[in-house]
Amino acid sequence: MKQVLVIGANGQLGNCIKKAEKKYNLPETQFTYVDRTELDITNASAIENYLNNNSFDYVVNCAAYTAVDQAETDKETAFKVNADAAGYLAKETALRETTFIHISTDYVFDGTADIPIKPNDKTNPINAYGESKLKGEQLALTENPKTIIIRTAWVYSEFGGNFVKTMLRLFSEKEEISVVNDQKGTPTNANDLAEAIINIIKNGLKESGIYHFTNEGETTWFDFANTIKEITHSSIIIKPTSSVNYKTPAKRPNYSVLDLSKFKETFKQEIPEWKISLKIFLKEFDLAGDIKITVSD
Repeated sequence: MKQVLVIGANGQLGNCIKKAEKKYNLPETQFTYVDRTELDITNASAIENYLNNNSFDYVVNCAAYTAVDQAETDKETAFKVNADAAGYLAKETALRETTFIHISTDYVFDGTADIPIKPNDKTNPINAYGESKLKGEQLALTENPKTIIIRTAWVYSEFGGNFVKTMLRLFSEKEEISVVNDQKGTPTNANDLAEAIINIIKNGLKESGIYHFTNEGETTWFDFANTIKEITHSSIIIKPTSSVNYKTPAKRPNYSVLDLSKFKETFKQEIPEWKISLKIFLKEFDLAGDIKITVSD
C-alpha cells in the first residue's frame, strides 16, 4: 500500500487534500495527516525520529508561515518554518528515497513581468516572506533531488481565512468597499490544487522540478471581487483603487500570473478556468450555510 504523509493538516490545502482523498476513495493509498502539535518541522531531530518510525512514499509539505506582513519583523520564525524546515524534510526524505512535494508561492518573483511567469524565470522576492519561501525551495532541491515544488498564488477555500471568504463577509456587512485594481494574478481554488496533488500520487508520478499551479486565466483583485459579487447577486458597490492607498509593511508583486504549461504537460492534467472553478466553489460553499449567499446558475 502506498503511504503518504501530509504536513500542515489544518491549513487550507491540508484540509482540501483530506476532502479530495475522500472524494477519490483510494483503497491502495493510505494518508497520514499531521499538524505542528504532532510534528514540529522546525526540529530536525523530531523529523528524523518521526520518519524512522514511519515509512512513506510521498511527503507533502503544505505547512508554511504565511503572515506576509508579520514576516517583515519576524524573519527568524518565517525562515525557520519556510526555509530551514523544508531543508530538514528534504534531507530526511532523500535518505529514505521518498518523493518530497513542497508547496511554494508566486512571492518568489518581484512582479515586474508582463507575461505569464515560467518556473525557470528569474526569482527576485521583494519581501521577507518571499525570501523565506525561495530559500526553502533552494534547500529542498539541494537536499532531495526527488523534490517536486509547486508554486501557487491567490489561494482560497472553505477553510481558514482568504480573499473569497473576506469578500463574502464584507458583502453582508458593508454597502460599499474599495479593492485594488493594479495587481494582476490568478485565483487558485485550493480544492483544485488538492485534487491535482492527489492525481500525482495516485498515478505514481515522481518527475522532480519546479512547477506552477493556479487556475487558468488572469484577473485583478478588483475584478475578482466583482466576479464574486456577480455570482452571488450581491448589491454591494465595489470601487477600484490603487495599491498605493493600502500601505502594508510588506510589498506585494504587481504581477503574479504563472505559466501552467509545464505542470499540465508533465502531469497530463487539465486545469479549470478560474471563474468556472469559483462558481462551483461558491455553489458548494452556499450549501454549507456558513454565509447566506444567493448563487446564480
